[in-house]
Amino acid sequence: MNERERFLNTMRFKPVDRVPFWPPLDVWATTWKRWESEGYTSMTTELVGEHGGAGFLNFWDYFGCDRQDEVGIYYGFSPGFEYKVIEEDERTITFRNHEGIIMSELKEGRETSMPHWLDFPIKTKEDFRKNLYRWELNFEDRFPENWDDKCKLWKDRKVPLRMWADREGGFYGPLRNLFGVEELSVLFYDDIAFIEEVLDAKVEAMIRIIDRIWDDVQFDYFVFWEDMCFKNGPLISPELFDKYLVPRYKKVTDFLRKKGCDIIIVDSDGDVTKLVPLWLKAGVNGVLPFEVQAGMDVNKFRAEYGNDLLMMGGIDKRALITGPKDIDAEIMRIAPMLDKGGFIPWLDHSVPPDVSFDNFLYYMHQLEKLIDGKL
Repeated sequence: MNERERFLNTMRFKPVDRVPFWPPLDVWATTWKRWESEGYTSMTTELVGEHGGAGFLNFWDYFGCDRQDEVGIYYGFSPGFEYKVIEEDERTITFRNHEGIIMSELKEGRETSMPHWLDFPIKTKEDFRKNLYRWELNFEDRFPENWDDKCKLWKDRKVPLRMWADREGGFYGPLRNLFGVEELSVLFYDDIAFIEEVLDAKVEAMIRIIDRIWDDVQFDYFVFWEDMCFKNGPLISPELFDKYLVPRYKKVTDFLRKKGCDIIIVDSDGDVTKLVPLWLKAGVNGVLPFEVQAGMDVNKFRAEYGNDLLMMGGIDKRALITGPKDIDAEIMRIAPMLDKGGFIPWLDHSVPPDVSFDNFLYYMHQLEKLIDGKL
């Protein structure tokens, strides 16, 4: 069974030789630096991708993980805003990024601290409408120059092809990037007509891009991006979500299924408990990453939703900090899920710098043993 067949059968609750064995989604840059300081310089050179992130292909080669490929089309403003330094001193730098967001960061420790979000690109209807051209298809700007070559390689692929609409493929997270959380929250009450205008434009923008991709290549699964929950629940009430977001999701999920994509996932950290039934209502049939420190337990979700819910993630990254005993306990906690289908065991977030390489290596080997039925 090749990697694509294994993935599709797992997600469709069909027989498999084993579930997919995936590397973590990402590794913090400071984590790589720690591993190098621990003496694994040659190993991390082999593992780190050319741009400094966790290179999937290198993980596959080193650990024997299952492979997948990524369509990698950006769903946000394209062309983006020009990067501009606003202010700079010895400690901090304030700048506008490609999304039009103005933020301030520490120069030392940029990789270990969150930026301070200062301002957002959209404040009025006029701001939005004059920038709406950035949500057009804009093929030459949005798609890579080697698009045709990529599509040829994907035609007879033996690995799953993912369309992850990162940071801009959704109906809350992308609006948060336009307005900021506070202003967006106020607009849902003070000017819902404007919010509906933006949401409808986002639907049209997403469908245009998906339709154009599908003309050339048919991806195996689609991932919305939201990050719309914190440890105590969603940043928007379930009532508002149901009334205004569910119908927009439904338009996109109906379009995806009409095209032939039946595996539709949403990515949100935090406690998503109150939103899962609404995503299912909206045509989304999977969720990731089930952040354990926010109370997410994949076993409980399987008991409640059965085969209606696909899941990826659910392994507490914090277990890798403390070592083998906790790693074993965490892996065995999710072990019952493997025989039930519709689940891929995965870390619930990127690997933080608290994790030694020895602990990471132990985790990967133990996860592989579990997947192979040797634990």
